[in-house]
Amino acid sequence: MEFAGALRQAIQASGLTLERVRHRLERNGLTVSVATLSYWQRGRSRPRSRAVVETLEGVLDVAPGTLTGLLDEPAPVAGAVAAAVAGRGALAAGPRAGAPASASGLWPDPAGYAALVGQLDRSGDHRLERIGVHDVYRLDETGRTWTLSVRAVLRAAGDDIDRVVCVHRTGPAGPAGRDGSGASGLAAARYCRPGRVRAGGGLVAFELVFDRVLSAGDTAVVEYDLGPVTVPDGTGPPRLYDRRFPHPVQHYVAVVQFDGERLPARCYGFTAETADGPRRRLGELWVGTSGSANLAVANVRRGIVGLEWEWH
Repeated sequence: MEFAGALRQAIQASGLTLERVRHRLERNGLTVSVATLSYWQRGRSRPRSRAVVETLEGVLDVAPGTLTGLLDEPAPVAGAVAAAVAGRGALAAGPRAGAPASASGLWPDPAGYAALVGQLDRSGDHRLERIGVHDVYRLDETGRTWTLSVRAVLRAAGDDIDRVVCVHRTGPAGPAGRDGSGASGLAAARYCRPGRVRAGGGLVAFELVFDRVLSAGDTAVVEYDLGPVTVPDGTGPPRLYDRRFPHPVQHYVAVVQFDGERLPARCYGFTAETADGPRRRLGELWVGTSGSANLAVANVRRGIVGLEWEWH
């Protein structure tokens, strides 16, 4: 049985309302909102603390292990990937099931990534559900400068969440300003405000502080821009754009816009489980008359999703 179903049955058998369950947990020194309890029993989120569930077993008068034994169920496997471009699409399997990739394993330099994000407040990250992420990557006509615009829709799976942390690649590993200012930094933020920004080793990481503190069930929409970022001298024009997912996301859309008359010869979608793992192509994507290609992905579990292209 799934955790949500077992919890729902236990609550019904106890005869307690969610408010009474919340009150009894509070008497045990644990603060869990009614909304969060409702999310748990409907399967919209899952407890992160085993200690809370152990106390919940006592409150609901069920045998030890009835609920805690279900916490280690595997997360749902990613669904199908639909790549639809300029009216023509391809269908391919989503990222393969398996052990979830750790966040650091998604980046070329795990130690550098850990040092960078360790300077930021990620206390609420694991309690945010990623409903949707939409990226628009624009490469200028010279192929030397790019910008990125992002919109993310988030929902709180717990209380007192006031920010989210975002990490992006901005170039090859190398020295960069600690505050992330300049060409590789955060250029704009909408429906939120920037918190701390850190950059180094070809990465930029930053906090986006919400307009209000979220309680369980609340949603937030954030938008931000990166760049313009100039490609280093001695390297060719970019050949791919990808997004690293340390947390599941329900819907992901990536658009790559090629400005000017120079368009790639071919373009593909791909997935990978880790930064050093093999890429798995999802099929060819059409570059339309607008000079853009797009990839739409449903139910990304964790890993890397992106587009790559070949120049003439």
